[in-house]
Amino acid sequence: MNTPVAGPGTLAEQILRGVGGAENIESFTHCATRLRFQLHDGAKADTAALDALAGVMATVPQSGDRLQIVIGGAVARVYSEIMNLPSMAGGGTAGPKSDADVKASMRAKSRGRYAWVDNFFEYLSDSFRPLMGVLLGSSLIIAIASVLDALGFVDFRAADKSATWVFVDAMWRSVLYFLPIMVAYNSAKKLKIDPWVGAAVMAAVMTPNFTGMLNPKSGIPGITCTTNGTLGTQECVAHVFGLPMQLNDYGGQVFVPLLMVAVLALVYKGLQRIFPETVHLVFVPFFSMLIMIPITAFLIGPLGVWAGNGLGEGLSWLNGNAPIVFAIMIPLLYPFLVPLGLHWPLNALMLVNINTLGYDFIQGPMGAWNFACFGATAGVLLLSIRHREKEMRQTSVGALAAGLLGGISEPSLYGIHLRFKRIYPRMLVGCLVGGVIVGVLGGVDTKAFAFTSLLTIPVFSPMGTYGIAITASFFVSMALVYFSDFRTPAERAQANAERDAAEAAARGEVVAADDRELVTVGATATAEGASAGATGSTGSVSGAGASAPAPVAASKGLELAAPVAGRVVGLDEVGDPVFASRALGEGVGIEPADGRIVAPVAGELVIVAATGHAFGIRTADGVEVLVHVGIDTVKMKGEGFDVRAESGRQVSVGDLLVEVDLDAVRAAEHPTVTLMTVTNTADLTSVEPHTGKTVAAGAPVVTVRR
Repeated sequence: MNTPVAGPGTLAEQILRGVGGAENIESFTHCATRLRFQLHDGAKADTAALDALAGVMATVPQSGDRLQIVIGGAVARVYSEIMNLPSMAGGGTAGPKSDADVKASMRAKSRGRYAWVDNFFEYLSDSFRPLMGVLLGSSLIIAIASVLDALGFVDFRAADKSATWVFVDAMWRSVLYFLPIMVAYNSAKKLKIDPWVGAAVMAAVMTPNFTGMLNPKSGIPGITCTTNGTLGTQECVAHVFGLPMQLNDYGGQVFVPLLMVAVLALVYKGLQRIFPETVHLVFVPFFSMLIMIPITAFLIGPLGVWAGNGLGEGLSWLNGNAPIVFAIMIPLLYPFLVPLGLHWPLNALMLVNINTLGYDFIQGPMGAWNFACFGATAGVLLLSIRHREKEMRQTSVGALAAGLLGGISEPSLYGIHLRFKRIYPRMLVGCLVGGVIVGVLGGVDTKAFAFTSLLTIPVFSPMGTYGIAITASFFVSMALVYFSDFRTPAERAQANAERDAAEAAARGEVVAADDRELVTVGATATAEGASAGATGSTGSVSGAGASAPAPVAASKGLELAAPVAGRVVGLDEVGDPVFASRALGEGVGIEPADGRIVAPVAGELVIVAATGHAFGIRTADGVEVLVHVGIDTVKMKGEGFDVRAESGRQVSVGDLLVEVDLDAVRAAEHPTVTLMTVTNTADLTSVEPHTGKTVAAGAPVVTVRR
């Protein structure tokens, strides 16, 4: 049984209960928008209840007992609150395992799979993910500077800029130039070695001493320089210890630190095995630096630069010789790469292009994908306003703000798009349209690494081409989603029914959301003799002149019998948000042992759904009972349901209502749980379900008292 999420407490406490408690967590981290859990037992996570939490955009179960919970911009705060909960401190519970333990566990579970592929992309992702904030910050600084340039306040291309604007350049270039040191730190941390050693090795080839040798006029003997005809870059070689060493400006490089730290991890851990633990602090960092700095300068650095330049040249060739193919390929690839975290290699190439060419040609077409994504979210927002879907409206507003202002697509992807299969095909049309426009109009470049948002439009050139492309992507996706809906007709009918039920419950009414049809059970008559009529799919509860019902005996109560044999569960466990909310009253669910559904109480059968999946009974005492067979079974349109009763007749406990082919229900992929609720619970003193037992049909499972 899943750990219940419902109950008092902060969002952090509810999430912790939802994942099965602290004792079920092996490791726990977060990225820009998601909490990332490695669980002992993924089956203990109650994903449905987690999805229902305010503040949770979506849950994303993954293989190997991994679970991601999409939070959005507040993820760092929620992560901190969870980590600060007393139960996470290890008091009386098994604390999270180390990453090394988790890695060993995952390797044991991944037999027959390509675990090294997952590890490789996790390494890339974790090396860049912590830098999202500063990359976004530098992106916005250059965007503001570009706006000022476009408005004529300053010419950022001038050679004689004032000290003020040179300083502004330093503000955004700091992140890009020193990115290799930051990546090296994160990569080393990911591989469980001293991150400062990784940073120090990378910094050694970025010091003024090293970069000064790149100047052929420096007067240092033994340095020769040539020019790369393809990229237009300068290549210098120095003779160090009698050996030729290729000199490079490693500012902005990302492949070099990734390769370097992978080798450093082997050296560092090997040294840890050689030296006694008591002298690790002295000798392991010392020998690591002594070995790795020359290896990086002579071998890994040039190799990383060659790899980056080679990939850059290949993409540059494609962009130059088949620009429309390139412009279409990029926005159509990203929707599939980003959800899997496989977009980091392309992001790394953007940085390489900026460092080697001085500009990048990937981000322009990529903008078509981002704005198609945001346009689809806008379409969902308009539909949620039109259909009064409060929760979806809140989700789409937050996701759209994160996208348009920050260029972050994850809240849209995980909170909305991946939950509704109709969105992706429509979004891809927007990607295609934007990519075609970029290609036909000759491509789009940028001189900065920028998150593609409204604020960064000025950093792209030609700005007009880029603006036209992203506008087309946005509005095409928005229109397609809005006019064709992100829900199927059946999903829309059910969502509308659930909305109407929730709104009615908020008004104090009791409305049964019966998928496409609404079964309205009237308010129970009072002891003074008032009675209210209500209509169902095929019958009415009572007429205006019906006599007042007799009160239920307060002492004894009325026992409602099980309408089918099986195990009795609470409404929180049936997997349907409407029943779980008690909008249809208190009651029970029964996992049926057979398909014979019988009357749980004596009274008038006032409702018989045409599809045979729902029945309403009103007792002589004024208790209104709804029996609902399965979840979403209205979609079966009566197939597999053999109705044995008709509306308007009097029934006794145990009278057969319908025979259901449970195998047909399962084949249609619908839950078979049978629900029984007292729809006028609000008018009664108490409705007491008796759950957690297996019963025969006709056994008492609910006690009702006036």
